[in-house]
Amino acid sequence: MIQTIRGQNLLSLDNVSREAIVEVLDTAESFVEVNRRSIKKVPALKGRVVASLFFEESTRTRLSFETAAKRLSADVLSLAVASSSVKKGESLRDTIATIDALGIDAVVMRHQSSGAALQVSRYVPHVHVINAGDGLHQHPTQGLLDAFTIRQVLAERMGASGVESGSELFHGLRILIVGDIRHSRVARSDIAAYVTLGAQVRVAAPGTLLPADIENWPVTVVDSFDEALEWADVVGLLRLQRERGSGSFVPSLGEFTQTFGLTVERAKKLRPSAIIMHPGPMNRGVEIDSRVADLPEAVIERQVANGVPIRMAVLYLTVAGSKEEVVS
Repeated sequence: MIQTIRGQNLLSLDNVSREAIVEVLDTAESFVEVNRRSIKKVPALKGRVVASLFFEESTRTRLSFETAAKRLSADVLSLAVASSSVKKGESLRDTIATIDALGIDAVVMRHQSSGAALQVSRYVPHVHVINAGDGLHQHPTQGLLDAFTIRQVLAERMGASGVESGSELFHGLRILIVGDIRHSRVARSDIAAYVTLGAQVRVAAPGTLLPADIENWPVTVVDSFDEALEWADVVGLLRLQRERGSGSFVPSLGEFTQTFGLTVERAKKLRPSAIIMHPGPMNRGVEIDSRVADLPEAVIERQVANGVPIRMAVLYLTVAGSKEEVVS
């Protein structure tokens, strides 16, 4: 069990301790203030080089990682895979060797194959590797930013700061995750973070969109989506991942919406204080009604905004690895 990510890689949340997760959340809290400044920059990673390698399309994750690195004063090398030697058949190992030869301190990588980030960490053991999503495996920084967003909202309601409240707010918290669990690396990372912090997690999905080994997961599969909505303090929605073929796992998008979509009528079943989340991109009108996505209880835009301080925290802790003050 990893007790801190300082000076380490971040490949998964499955083996990260509660203390290590809280350390990331607390560090991100200090970077929130940096992002409110007129000059949004600190010298924490000045002189360090971060390579951004996205072998899959990405908007939120890529932009927030590159923004985070620049706000920490790191130099960023961004590989455009579509115009790189990858398109000529270059192997992942040779691509990484080429990037490493330029002199880098960290690699932020998204790849369509599960385990790709782990493999890269073995190719370049002297470089810090941060997994920005690998196949159906994990998306650790999304899990961290989702936990951070929940803690932030609950702390604000209590009138306490996230640091003051620690992770105690998660004890007994009831979280419902709905949608394409089978193909979702976000679900896997979210569940790992939430359970480690002490929350109860239930999942709702058509049987075809549940993983074959779901009985081994630390979650409860619900029989009634509507009853689970009444139970939940937090509802996390997942999109149908058409690029991974999830559309073929349901009879039709309309039927999925009818049985597992968060419609306006279903949203009325939620507790008044319930938090609505979605990692994006949203399929409006499929897993979530547009009117529900725009409710005050929906914190979807806040999740996007929190991607920057969380990824600043992860880059700082993994690359700098020291215990000096993070903000100056």
